[in-house]
Amino acid sequence: MSQTSSAPPEISVVVPAYNEAGNVVPLAREIAEALEGRNFEIIFVDDHSSDTTREELVAAKAELPMLRVVSHRHNAGQSRSIRTGVMHARGAVVATLDGDGQNPPQDLPTVIDALTRPDAPDGLALVGGDRTANRQDSAWKKFASRAGNGIRKGLLNDDCNDTGCGLKAFRRQAYLELPFFDHQHRFIPALMNREGYLCEFRPVSHRHRTIGSSKYTNFGRLFASLTDILGMMWLNSRARSPRGTDEY
Repeated sequence: MSQTSSAPPEISVVVPAYNEAGNVVPLAREIAEALEGRNFEIIFVDDHSSDTTREELVAAKAELPMLRVVSHRHNAGQSRSIRTGVMHARGAVVATLDGDGQNPPQDLPTVIDALTRPDAPDGLALVGGDRTANRQDSAWKKFASRAGNGIRKGLLNDDCNDTGCGLKAFRRQAYLELPFFDHQHRFIPALMNREGYLCEFRPVSHRHRTIGSSKYTNFGRLFASLTDILGMMWLNSRARSPRGTDEY
């Protein structure tokens, strides 16, 4: 798991984490194993956890030299944690996955390689994971997710079946062009489309949470999603694209 290259990383893996003690270090090891042989860094963003998440990560840096730990001074939510990680990232390609360990890091090459393949279409800026066929959650949670994704997809036309999947790979510069707001992470494909970029999706695995508990409730997520969708519809209605630029 050692990384000896002194060159800037090509890939930055950003992992938001809040009260994920016991999950984060095994997850960091899995990420390092999945990307063995590549030039990468791992950035965990601790969202002001009240448990030992940060301390466990800092201790793991001795074992994992590619690991970086960034910590919020106040709790700011998952979207801000992702943005913080991207702002600190040095790689041109950023991959994200959730800090609860339910996104198997073995799927990271699936989305990274699809994004960076030589025959990728011009303007491809994001490849997202789709857990639809393999989701390991309760029947009620899967139902609520399908309903929410269906409503969002119908209203925003973003062609994304599973916007809540934390496993994504995207161009860092493209992400930095997007408007930021709380819960933005659920609308990154729609925001990429708004800026004229292309998005693709690949089937990925999913696994049960083994430690800790979810930070969201079905009703809380649904309410936030509905209000955010209205905001996204307004943003889309105000978009004007130059369809590229030319310099003379």
